Amino acid sequence: MYKVHCLNNISSKGLDLLTEEYELTDDVNEADVILVRSANMHDMEIPQNLKAVARAGAGVNNIPLDALAEVGVAVFNTPGANANAVKELVLAGMLLASRDIVGGIQWVADNADDENVGKSAEKAKKAFAGGEIAGKTLGVIGLGAIGKLVVGAAEALGMDVIGYDPFMDAERAAQISSDMRFVDVLDELYADADYITIHVPATGETRGMIDKAALNAMKDGVVFLNFSRDVLVDDAAMSNALESGKVARYVTDFANPAVVKMERAIVLPHLGASTAEAEDNCAIMAVQEVMDYLAEGKKVHCVNMK
Repeated sequence: MYKVHCLNNISSKGLDLLTEEYELTDDVNEADVILVRSANMHDMEIPQNLKAVARAGAGVNNIPLDALAEVGVAVFNTPGANANAVKELVLAGMLLASRDIVGGIQWVADNADDENVGKSAEKAKKAFAGGEIAGKTLGVIGLGAIGKLVVGAAEALGMDVIGYDPFMDAERAAQISSDMRFVDVLDELYADADYITIHVPATGETRGMIDKAALNAMKDGVVFLNFSRDVLVDDAAMSNALESGKVARYVTDFANPAVVKMERAIVLPHLGASTAEAEDNCAIMAVQEVMDYLAEGKKVHCVNMK
């Protein structure tokens, strides 16, 4: 009997797949399997019986991959299971940035006691006017599970798309979209994109990659969207770019003490994968990966062991 401990709430759609060979436990110390979403495992003591960890999501920065590999514990993630949820929020982020929807909503709330609010709104709305995303150019950095969905959705909305991915060539990129312009130099994307969205993992090479030099290479008035990892962006450089007007809007899904105070930043409380559908999909994939591993030794989406 394998004992399963959930460090975060895990969708019942996944847990219901557990066979009679598994049982849930509230005691992490007796766990054979740990299911986790965002809980930080770096300071945890590894349970003696632990055999597998499954992250119901793509990023694994909260999991000590090397330490677990050293004691033979396989770690799995669920790439692509929440991709559509993030894609939809990226589209929402572009719309929020292109038109001052947030400011308009706040104006209405602030004038809720005005008996003539409808008439007043007709005079006030010009302050919240914006532009349309159709006909604009979107740069997509990273063409994995999320990035490729963003490409298709943006093109369907009438945008031109430039794609960049260091792990992809033009031929593979054309399979995502024959209309997308694929570049192998980031500065080409920076120079031409009206909107830029980033979808890459946080690694030693990508941390802080959106720095002063990168921002200076972008078009004046660019909108930058970060629904990937907060550490990809140099906060001080972004703050300066927003203050100068180099960046018109910074839309990020990662609140921290720096970004919440930035001018013209739209900061969301990490909503990217927070849909019922995404949580179900991630839980289902995580549970299936663990059961396949323990029953047959399969290592589908194992991120720390070959």
